[in-house]
Amino acid sequence: MKKKSVNGKELNFEVKLWQTADKLRNNMDAAEYKHIVLGLIFLKYISDAFSELYQKLSKTKGADPEDSDEYRAENIFYVPGKARWGYLQKNAKQPTIGKIIDDAMDKIEKDNTTLKGVLPKNYARPALDKQRLGQLIDLIGTIGLGDKENRSKDILGRVYEYFLGQFADAEGKRGGQFYTPRCIVKLLVEMLEPYKGRVFDPCCGSGGMFVQSEKFVQAHGGRIGDIAVYGQESNQTTWRLCKMNLAIRGIDANIAWNNEGSFLNNAHKDLKADFVIANPPFNDSDWHGEALRKDGRWKYGTPPTGNANFAWVQHFIYHLAPRGMAGFVLGNASLSSVTNGEDEIRKNIVEADLVDCIVSLPNKLFYNVQLPVTLWFVTRAKADESFHRNRRNESLFIDCENLGYLVDKQHRELKEEEIARIAATYHAWKSKDYKRLYKDVPGFCKSVTIQEIRNKEYFLVPKRYINSASGVFASDKFENIALCLRALNKDASELELKLEEGIKNLFSVDTNKNLEINESTISDYCSVEIGGDWGKESEFGDSVQVYCLRGVDLKKIKEIGFSDAPIRWIKKSSLEKRSLDENDILIGASGIGPIGRTLWMSNLISNSLKYSVTYSNFCKRLRCKTPEVAILIETFLEELYSKGALIQYKTGTSIPNLDVKGLLTHKIQMPAKDLANEMATALRTIIELRYCRAFEMANLKNLKDAVLNKVKELTKQK
Repeated sequence: MKKKSVNGKELNFEVKLWQTADKLRNNMDAAEYKHIVLGLIFLKYISDAFSELYQKLSKTKGADPEDSDEYRAENIFYVPGKARWGYLQKNAKQPTIGKIIDDAMDKIEKDNTTLKGVLPKNYARPALDKQRLGQLIDLIGTIGLGDKENRSKDILGRVYEYFLGQFADAEGKRGGQFYTPRCIVKLLVEMLEPYKGRVFDPCCGSGGMFVQSEKFVQAHGGRIGDIAVYGQESNQTTWRLCKMNLAIRGIDANIAWNNEGSFLNNAHKDLKADFVIANPPFNDSDWHGEALRKDGRWKYGTPPTGNANFAWVQHFIYHLAPRGMAGFVLGNASLSSVTNGEDEIRKNIVEADLVDCIVSLPNKLFYNVQLPVTLWFVTRAKADESFHRNRRNESLFIDCENLGYLVDKQHRELKEEEIARIAATYHAWKSKDYKRLYKDVPGFCKSVTIQEIRNKEYFLVPKRYINSASGVFASDKFENIALCLRALNKDASELELKLEEGIKNLFSVDTNKNLEINESTISDYCSVEIGGDWGKESEFGDSVQVYCLRGVDLKKIKEIGFSDAPIRWIKKSSLEKRSLDENDILIGASGIGPIGRTLWMSNLISNSLKYSVTYSNFCKRLRCKTPEVAILIETFLEELYSKGALIQYKTGTSIPNLDVKGLLTHKIQMPAKDLANEMATALRTIIELRYCRAFEMANLKNLKDAVLNKVKELTKQK
């Protein structure tokens, strides 16, 4: 199918523009280059819009094209003479172009108070290659952005959105701080339907939620301005991106910035929103929870200091108007966590009848984050029959883990028709004509009562409620096979590319320098914690299912993941004491077979699992001071094991044991903190890649077994 053209270019010109701009980036870090490029794109846009009106005013009798009020009256930013794109392009080859751009940004801010403190002004710094900067100006100058024709086609919006996504990809996990993938934002908005009212995002990033909300209003016959936009962002550079992102679309918004963030310094404390829509940081441990133990927002329970998930959930609920609805993204761990009182908070939220819908999404939707995530929809208005049926004591579960298509081996997207199907299912379930429009669909959706959730101990994992479609084999799994095989057969160059971000600083260290090395013992960095609990094979009393690891399991997990890990039942109180986090190393300390095997797991790994991970009395847990220390110590212990050096700490005869306390006296050399962190970053990436490969191997085996079973079923062979 032939693509439409704009300015003589195909509609995918933003892809070509990105490819050229990225070449000009050279070795500059993506996080830094982002502000260089997006600032210039913004400047080109407002200059185009200004120039078009300038030409019109020049031909209008009695009008003054240099009167800034003429532009404000038309909602156009006034651009002073030496800030206009034509002037910048004339001087693009000058060595002083960086200062010329900085001065232009200053002048624009002075004449347009809504942009004060928003525009980037660091183009003159010596580290920025002025020749490449001039080339970038020439490149951006080739496209029309702000004139009426291109505004109507949202050319800038598409370029800006595409570039934000590409920078998120280039920055890896850090990109999630400012960008939520478009398909997730669109699904949230289509399900919430923010036609009119106050829309609030307390961790708004670059403002994508607001942009999509405005698009939704316009697509359904409303006008920009039918919704009032409120937001807060703690990262100042991201706040600037948001302000520019909204400004180019003419969205008037109250976006607050402060360093403390929404928990410590709630900038919209009295706001009660009709719609809360957000993608908060997953599993944030650095949220200053210890200073907020008695905060009034924690109506359903005090969140743990080490994880902000349920602090965010309660923050969203706190800001809801009496008929308000919230839709937000959380990691899957929030559906089933039982540690640090999170299960009790989840229980209280369910019992308050706030949970309207839970949607589990497929993995790889986020840039460089492989974990699947979940959408939560909560509301105070289940019983309100003004627009929908009374849904008191009911919740809807939707399982979308098998939806979407792979764009490449790292990225998945939801199709437009899939977004429409998910949203339509939710609206049919809420509808007053519910009995005619909605039906439970095996493998996809189910309406459940609050009593059913109680029976499942308040776990909110959709698969626990939704039966698989009998006789249906998920054929879309086949599209993953080739990509899995490519991932499993990476050559060295591919692996180097994957690891580049994590190791480039490490390998730039000058080995000829006198590096600070700390002579110490393992006990200086970690201690032996509480012993294990093997639990029972079946459910009992106040128990919960877990992966319970023995020393013999640690090697297999590194090779094939958790597919064969033993699943046991232990008391909830035992789980709270023995669940592993990023500060922990597990070491096989007793049992038949080799002892001394070790395991360290990142949050990426543990959050991808169906159950929490604990350990039996055949293992010991070492609690380290920081995750970075844990990574380095585990790597060191792994090397000791491979060299047979742990034999000196072996005790016992028929059943060998490891003298763990003796092992802690082993001498090590630990680099200074900065270098240690660089090493840990590289090793973390390797460990996670190794786990992902093991996980994919297990999936391929399961897929093969499923194919064979289906063949037997179809041919009636046994």
